[in-house]
Amino acid sequence: MSVAFVLIRVIPGKEHEVYNRVSLLKYVTEVHPLLGEYDIIVRIDTENMSEIGKLVIQDIRTISGVVDTKTLTEIKL
Repeated sequence: MSVAFVLIRVIPGKEHEVYNRVSLLKYVTEVHPLLGEYDIIVRIDTENMSEIGKLVIQDIRTISGVVDTKTLTEIKL
């Protein structure tokens, strides 16, 4: 299993809309609003890393109101 956390920066006033849209996406297991540089953090659990890339590029970044994302992937120690 592959796990990633995606930090999402949103246009002011679009936080609720983006939060709701992201919550409905396949593989998204957690969504939390934040205060600070980023507005939302999302946890993604997929079978492989390529699914994470597809989800971020095709689904999250295309949501109206999303300005920037930063994806952090989990590794095994």
